[in-house]
Amino acid sequence: MSDGTSRSAARAGRPHPSWALPAVLFFGFFALLPMVLAFCLSFTTWNGLGDPRPAGLANWHKLIGDDRLTQSLTATALLTVASWVFQTLASLLLGVWAAGRQRNRAILSAVFFVPFLLSSTAISLLFYALLDPNFGIVRGDTLGSTSGAFLALVFVGGWQFIPFHTMIYQGGARQIPDVLYQAAAIDGAGRLRRFVSITLPQLRHTATTSSVLMIVGSLTYFETVLILTQGGPGTDTAILPYLMYEAGFKSYDFGYASAVATFLVVAATALSLLLIRLSGFGAMRSTREGM
Repeated sequence: MSDGTSRSAARAGRPHPSWALPAVLFFGFFALLPMVLAFCLSFTTWNGLGDPRPAGLANWHKLIGDDRLTQSLTATALLTVASWVFQTLASLLLGVWAAGRQRNRAILSAVFFVPFLLSSTAISLLFYALLDPNFGIVRGDTLGSTSGAFLALVFVGGWQFIPFHTMIYQGGARQIPDVLYQAAAIDGAGRLRRFVSITLPQLRHTATTSSVLMIVGSLTYFETVLILTQGGPGTDTAILPYLMYEAGFKSYDFGYASAVATFLVVAATALSLLLIRLSGFGAMRSTREGM
């Protein structure tokens, strides 16, 4: 592109394509390149030492026939669905509330956001101490039962990431025109009716964005599972990322671990695209059409 064209694009308010180059390079080096290397490594046998040896489709055949895969998929699906329900309900209600003009709203919103600033490892260690059957504040061995372990994982993950999704819903709720609520109030609609008929439909694209991030995040849980349950009790919470960790860093079978990682990436991408397709988010129709 000539200098004259660049200046014309800048004057027109359009960003120059080269401005995105640093972000593209960063994404390519730290995201695309590792995924390509993991995919290539899934066709090899490697214990972390020496050179990888070609193994063909052996790792993929092992993955398909591995009974642990079915159990990990079940645990991953349960954790993903439970986390999505819990985080969506809580963040939606908090986000709509935070978008209002309540007293001390700004201060409380800042306090609610604090957990998201902490690392997953620090939060997991904190709750592990709180749930300790001997010295914690909760009576009984919560992490020793399947239901207790799952509830703990869902709650801890939600406690950290609900503030982030609350911010997303808060931003979406603030974009809803007040004239819609004013017209509904004139028609005699109550607060619940306005929420169901106006707020929820206007936040459908926001909900899609938040849901994609939640699902991908739930599929990549690792630190929380490693610290709180270590895949237990037994293997009941051994989700796919934990299965990948065991294969790579306990069994030193990095070829098989790479196959699990590749499968996880494909599954997360497929679920995200399916959600976007079913929600109609890709059409990007304006929610203010006709105003």
